[in-house]
Parts: sequence; structure tokens; C-alpha cells
Amino acid sequence: MFEVFQYQFMQNALLAGLLAAIACGIVGVYVVAKRIVFISGGIAHASFGGVGLGYFLGMSPVLGATFFALASALGMGLVSRRTSLPEDTTIGILWALGMALGVIFIGLAPGYAPDLFSYLFGNILTVPTSDLVFMLVLDIIIIATVWLFYKEFLVISFDEEYGRVAGVPTEILYLVMLSLIALTVVVLIRVVGIILVIALLTIPAALARQFTHSLKKMMLLAAGIGALFTFGGLWLSFVLDLASGATIILVSATAFLAYFGLSRLWRRKQSRS
Repeated sequence: MFEVFQYQFMQNALLAGLLAAIACGIVGVYVVAKRIVFISGGIAHASFGGVGLGYFLGMSPVLGATFFALASALGMGLVSRRTSLPEDTTIGILWALGMALGVIFIGLAPGYAPDLFSYLFGNILTVPTSDLVFMLVLDIIIIATVWLFYKEFLVISFDEEYGRVAGVPTEILYLVMLSLIALTVVVLIRVVGIILVIALLTIPAALARQFTHSLKKMMLLAAGIGALFTFGGLWLSFVLDLASGATIILVSATAFLAYFGLSRLWRRKQSRS
């Protein structure tokens, strides 16, 4: 089983999976707790505009995606908080705008856009060392920010109204939280792709929430679950010759559904006894 991990590209894939699991484990807990999965999907899809911009300007699509993800996160947060426009409407507009700009930029870029599908659906097997370093830097930023504002994030995740009354700068912290989601999206793009980011961002955190109510324990458990799903899906995709990103998500979703199915059967059995 472990023979497949002797290759350099598989070792890079393992490191990418670990870095992605750490990011989605930490930030995914906030996404699930605050119920902002839809806005996370909007940020992910809007970042496609940055991928297209990267191809058009001849720079790294990951850097372009980082810029677009952060810009869309701040845009969604500010427009939804400071205007009368409903949040879901704002998300839908920026979601579509980012995707449309991505298509336009790619169409204007000279030549053929290589590895485009890897940004849409992920290809963890082709993650280069340079991207690993970039992912590590983003992980460090995410961990440092959460460590600095842990209590404040806790307040706005569960009782933002109380935080506002208590003098907590809820709007700024909310924008910071959305920025962390944007950075996590960038970390996950090379692993599962823009289309599938939402699943890996939410499934480990949602599953971890079933076992503990402590936010810190939830983050650690979600990171561990995410790593397990990523490594399992990676190995299965290699053995069965399947798309790595899609396989990782299928493993995650199967485990999630299996847990709820078994727990429901267990509760039914306990009620009858």
C-alpha cells in the first residue's frame, strides 16, 4: 500500500494534502459554525477570474486566484454589510462575475491554457514544490491570524449581536474571517479544484462537530479527518487510476453519509432496547 508514496510526486501530493487539511480544518470550523458555506462557494468560484488573469498576464494562476479570492471576499462582505442588497444576491453576482472574467481572460490569453482542468477540478499529483511553499506560507498566515483573534472569532461565530454590543469590531473581524476563507480556497485549489472546494472545506468540519463542542478540539479533529480523507482519496485515485480531486471528495462524502447512516441505525436500535 505504501509503495506508491516512494515517488517524488506522491510525496509532494502528501505534503499538499496535509497543508490543505490544516487550512480546511481550522477555517472550515468557522464556515460551518457561522453557516457561511454559500459565501465560501462564491469566493471559490469568483477566484477563477484570477486563474484566467494569471494565464492572460503570463504569471502564476495561483497568485491571480489569491488576488481575486481576497477581493471577492472583501467585496461580498462590504456590500452585504453596508448596502441593502441581500447577501445571497451579492454572492451570486460576484460568483458569476468572477467566472465570466476567468473565461474572458483565458480566451484572450495567447496560446493554449495548460493545466486549466487542474484548477477547476484539482490535480494534487502535479503540485510543484513552489506551490507547496506558497501553501505553507498561507497556512502560517491562517494559523497566526486565528491564534491572535481566536476569542473574537468565537464571539462573531456564535453571537455576533452580543459582540457588537460588547464593543467588538464585528465588521472588521468578519472581513478578516472572509479573507481567511479566501486564503483557504487558494490552498485547496490545487488539491480538489475550484469546483470541489466547498466539500473539503465543510465535510471534515461538519463531521468533527458531531464529536465535540469545543472549537479548538473541533479544529484539530477536522484537520485530522481532512488529512485522512485526502490521503485515502489520494491512494485510492492512484490505485484505481481515477481523478484525484474527485476521489478525495467521494471518499469524504461517503464517510460522512456512512457516519450519519450508522448513527441513525444505532439510535433506532437504542430506542427499541
